[in-house]
Amino acid sequence: MQKLLQLPVNAVNIVKGVQGVTQGQEEALSPVLTPDSGPQNWYSAVQPEELRHLRSGGTETLRASLSQSLCPESIAVLLNRHDDLKEMLDSNKDSLKLEAMKRIVAMIARGKNASDLFPAVVKNVACKNIEVKKLVYVYLVRYAEEQQDLALLSISTFQRGLKDPNQLIRASALRVLSSIRVTIIVPIMMLAIKEAASDMSPYVRKTAAHAIPKLHSLDPEQKDQLIEVIEKLLADKTTLVAGSVVMAFEEVCPDRIDLIHKNYRKLCNLLIDVEEWGQVVIINMLTRYARTQFLNPNVNESLLEENSEKAFYASDDEEEEDKKAEPATLAKRKPYVMDPDHRLLLRNTKPLLQSRNAAVVMAVAQLYFHLAPKAEVGIIAKALVRLMRSHSEVQYVVLQNVATMSIKRRGMFEPYLKSFYIRSTDPTQIKVLKLEVLTNLANETNISTILREFQTYIKSMDKDFVAASIQAIGRCATNIGEVRDTCLNGLVQLLSNRDELVVAESVVVIKKLLQMQPEQHSDIIKHMAKLIDNIQVPMARASILWLIGEYCEHVPKIAPDVLRKMAKSFTNEEDIVKLQIINLAAKLYLTNSKQSKLLTQYVLNLAKYDQNYDIRDRARFIRQLIVPTDKSGALSKYAKKLFLALKPAPVLESPFKDRDHFQLGSLSHLLNAKAAGYQELPNWPESAPDPSVRNVEIPDWSKCSSRKDRKEKKVEKPFYSDSEGESGPTESADSESDSGSGSASASGSDESGSGSESEESGEETESDEEEEDEEEEKKKRKKLDKTKAKKQAEESAERCCIINFDQFDMNKITSVFSQTLAPSGSIKMYELLHRIKGEGLAVEYCFSRQPFSPEPNMVAVQIQFTNNTNSETKNLHIEDPRLQSGMRIREFAEIDVLAAGESVTVVMGIDFCDSTQAANFQLCTHTRKFFVSIQPPVGELMTPAFLTENDFKKEQGKLMGMNEILEKLTLGEKCVNEHVIVERVTATANLSRVPCGSDKEFAGKTVSSGCLVLVTVTTKEGGGAQLTVNCEKMLIGTMLVKDILQALSQ
Repeated sequence: MQKLLQLPVNAVNIVKGVQGVTQGQEEALSPVLTPDSGPQNWYSAVQPEELRHLRSGGTETLRASLSQSLCPESIAVLLNRHDDLKEMLDSNKDSLKLEAMKRIVAMIARGKNASDLFPAVVKNVACKNIEVKKLVYVYLVRYAEEQQDLALLSISTFQRGLKDPNQLIRASALRVLSSIRVTIIVPIMMLAIKEAASDMSPYVRKTAAHAIPKLHSLDPEQKDQLIEVIEKLLADKTTLVAGSVVMAFEEVCPDRIDLIHKNYRKLCNLLIDVEEWGQVVIINMLTRYARTQFLNPNVNESLLEENSEKAFYASDDEEEEDKKAEPATLAKRKPYVMDPDHRLLLRNTKPLLQSRNAAVVMAVAQLYFHLAPKAEVGIIAKALVRLMRSHSEVQYVVLQNVATMSIKRRGMFEPYLKSFYIRSTDPTQIKVLKLEVLTNLANETNISTILREFQTYIKSMDKDFVAASIQAIGRCATNIGEVRDTCLNGLVQLLSNRDELVVAESVVVIKKLLQMQPEQHSDIIKHMAKLIDNIQVPMARASILWLIGEYCEHVPKIAPDVLRKMAKSFTNEEDIVKLQIINLAAKLYLTNSKQSKLLTQYVLNLAKYDQNYDIRDRARFIRQLIVPTDKSGALSKYAKKLFLALKPAPVLESPFKDRDHFQLGSLSHLLNAKAAGYQELPNWPESAPDPSVRNVEIPDWSKCSSRKDRKEKKVEKPFYSDSEGESGPTESADSESDSGSGSASASGSDESGSGSESEESGEETESDEEEEDEEEEKKKRKKLDKTKAKKQAEESAERCCIINFDQFDMNKITSVFSQTLAPSGSIKMYELLHRIKGEGLAVEYCFSRQPFSPEPNMVAVQIQFTNNTNSETKNLHIEDPRLQSGMRIREFAEIDVLAAGESVTVVMGIDFCDSTQAANFQLCTHTRKFFVSIQPPVGELMTPAFLTENDFKKEQGKLMGMNEILEKLTLGEKCVNEHVIVERVTATANLSRVPCGSDKEFAGKTVSSGCLVLVTVTTKEGGGAQLTVNCEKMLIGTMLVKDILQALSQ
């Protein structure tokens, strides 16, 4: 490696050139599909032997080129620098391949080019080692777009990867496939995205959402199909997918607001749990959505916005006019009621102001600024001030937005005025933005404090910052009339400053201030005229000349002398100063031609031959305008009105005044120009759109109040037979017809039997036949009675399955069902203290699975004490409980005396906080203390929960994705029937079986937090089964799966 670094630059250039030639040869020889080529047999294009031949040919060419300028040792270093990695990738050992891939990925991370290893890496895409395959896909994602031809050779392997059991491999295969920018595989990519959108893994669905914009940019004609996939993914309830699919929505079809209607409330509720990148994307999208679907909450305030307080740049006359218009504006006010969905968005985004991510806080701040009522916007100020303690880059973006907000919402930042004071360590751009904010926040109450700060800033060594500070003083003087004279006097004092830049900037600002009241400040104009010899900054000299020319009537003696001095140095001045000298000469010619006529002609003659065409044109124009001749036009009569007309005083405005038409936090707002891809913030609608479009109907079968309602809701496929699927009044008739058909069949069978008997007894007498007929009639009646009884029993069983539980109080009957459906097996006893260790005192405990009446959130633990000694044991109690955080214990009452040979049972309660951590405590007698601990199995942390079949399915649907664990198992030899399976599951966990379930379904909830635990055992042919556990607490679900698997496998 050291030898390679020592190679001359021309060697590296030769290597790059020859590699380009070799690559061109490979592309010329390879008939692989390209975006512009027609359909060819790309799958048989280039075989490994051909690739080796091409590589060897290229190497020979490279060797011949390098031999002319390098020694053989350097050539070997260049050509064989990656041979060791290629050998490791061709090895049969997965450990060597893994090490090689780690080194290659590390090279990519350091910014080094590893594209020449593509053929060696792509061969390992079919490697069986998962770790190697992951790193190969990482490499392919980086170089698939550059090496499209070779990537296409492995496309069949990528398609097989889409079916891999490992979700990471499936996602990586889709990511590589979408990175191959060749239009011919667009159908394959579309099919892969559609399949991935229906994948069980949310990570794969997230990758599918990422692939949608890539496919859309490759082939925009697929937009309609991609919108269907986006619509499907928008309905996904997983937080992992939400941010990615909204990003795809913004890239592909941002105008399809109708796709958001049904998912609006879901996105608002999921927002707090989405990753930070997704939160920013969703908030920006919902901001635009809300501006089209809700009314302006400040519609009434906006009518009086200019009347409630004086506008920042308004004059006194405008303020008086606004006060006159205030009564008419009040009459236009209408009551405003906020849409509940609008309030939902504001409420769910408010906690994100405390996010650690600055982008999230900024996104919420812009949402509140654009959507929230004026009274509620103030809460974002504290969060934005907090961001100013971050890096300078973050401060710059935040201050840009604060500067815009502080113009319209000045009041919300006033309490944090000191947070915008400037530190000496701040970069210049941060200082200038803080000055902007301080100037916007200035008012009559805090202006004295702010001006003292500005005086300190003028002493800084940063010249750009000093200039900005002087401009800020000028803006404060313009906006607040009370301090205008004070600021002007302070700026005049700065004219004696030693720093020329400070003086120059002061002159420019004073010039703008003097335009407001020039009559009162003629002394200042005279003082500035005296500085014309000392000031060398062109802008400052030009400002002084403009002031003297504009108000030459106030300084009639000084103005001609200034023109004389300027005429001497005219040829050496800057262009901007020359233009003002010409203007000064023209104005003096019109007002005091006696003293300045010759000077004016001299200046115009100098300007006539100047190098700058602007100055030459200006001189010719002014000469024809002010010096009347025969050829002069009609304008020369109005020269004095043109040059000496009253000019309006300049308004010193903030550069951020008009930036609020861009969405805050966007790149366009930062640049103050519309950036590519920027979407305009919609205007508020005049009338509220229909809010019902956001309503989502969820069918809930458990809410049906009767059997008749259930049948009406599901007419296509009745739960029972056709005769039973009818309405209630015909139910009795159906049962009668059924019983009638049963009796008819029974009689038919009996008749056939009697017929056979009559054939065999054909020789008997008629009396015998009559007796036999009577006996047969009796038998028929008995069979008919049995048939009716059996039918009634079946009907009663069916009615049990369809009892309307909504008519009962579930809280009262849950305990009854939990006891009746509890496991019938014996309760397992655990040893707490052995009789030898306890010196004759033996202690056992069990989990009684009964509610602990003092505190329902505690697990009831039944403890049995046995005294195996010949003497009494006294004062049995608990001391010094050592519990994990959150756990609690309810001690049993102290046992005063336990006689020799006797036993006693007590019950204590322990809140394990839904964990299997042990509860440690001391078991004490009157003589000894024993350290003991009770550790519960995960199945004892639950209590049975009674659910109907419909409730079970509904709750199970809510606990999908990461809250669901699926395991396949082989049932043990003893698990031969349903009864054994139910017994073992209920013995392992304190659950109750769901009645009338199609599978073996069990339900319960954790004792401490009440989280639902749902278990389903589905048996299959051949002794196989599938165990499904749904639980909000994944740790409990994982441990429960292990215990049930062990119980059913025995």
